[in-house]
Amino acid sequence: MARQVAFLGLGVMGFPMAGHLAAAGHDVTVWNRTGAKASAWAEKHKGRAADTAKEAAKDAEFVFICVGDDPDVRAVAEPALEVMEPGAIMVDHTTASPALAQELAEAAGSKGVGFLDAPISGGQAGAENGQLTVMCGGEESHYRAAEPIMDAYAKACSLIGPAGSGQLAKCVNQICIAGIVQGLSEGLNFAQEAGLDPAKVIGAISKGAAQSWQMENRWETMVKDEFDFGFAVDWMRKDLRIALDAARENGASLPVAALVDQFYAGVQLQGGARWDTSSLIARLRKS
Repeated sequence: MARQVAFLGLGVMGFPMAGHLAAAGHDVTVWNRTGAKASAWAEKHKGRAADTAKEAAKDAEFVFICVGDDPDVRAVAEPALEVMEPGAIMVDHTTASPALAQELAEAAGSKGVGFLDAPISGGQAGAENGQLTVMCGGEESHYRAAEPIMDAYAKACSLIGPAGSGQLAKCVNQICIAGIVQGLSEGLNFAQEAGLDPAKVIGAISKGAAQSWQMENRWETMVKDEFDFGFAVDWMRKDLRIALDAARENGASLPVAALVDQFYAGVQLQGGARWDTSSLIARLRKS
């Protein structure tokens, strides 16, 4: 069933996600801070580009957001909520703070609007191929209404708990990735320093307990010092900041995540702010 949909934010994730919604037959209006990108999307997908987030959200049954950080979310969510009708649902795919998710859920609820915090995992390739994992926080009725729409770009979609739970689950995701990428970086660097053939080593250990998505998909580019594949270091540090802030509130101990966050700070100082997260290996190289 075609629905009236707005999509706010057309970065490397949002652009293809909005495209999948259009391909699924929904009536999609988009907005982006850079208007030229919204116009390009509208031309490619035969949709509509709005001049403001507020204009895009007007009359929409579902308003999807995919921007950068808390201030960006607030800047588009607040004007959108001003024009959303009772019964409409806002879905924030940004990785943002759990506190903001709870704040927006309350603001939306006061107007009779549903809200889901729904951060995503899967990177640019996942967005382009419609294979994202979506972790949701909010009320079950809102989730059930939005899930069939999100299926256009998701391979897996789960309701974790009440508002903020999706963002907390994304924290878990990034905490796990940080440790895995650091371990893989150290292992690959060790192999090279020991004079081993990385291809043979990975061929052996990737069939055992050391196997991971990062190993399967990033080892070869890591040993070549190629880091132009997906999620940038700047964004990973933002996500780890959110996780570390949440840990200070709930009392969880994150010694490895805190250490890896500082390692990523070192990568930024090397000029790698826009390198992908596998670039942790770069700081281990001998000068």
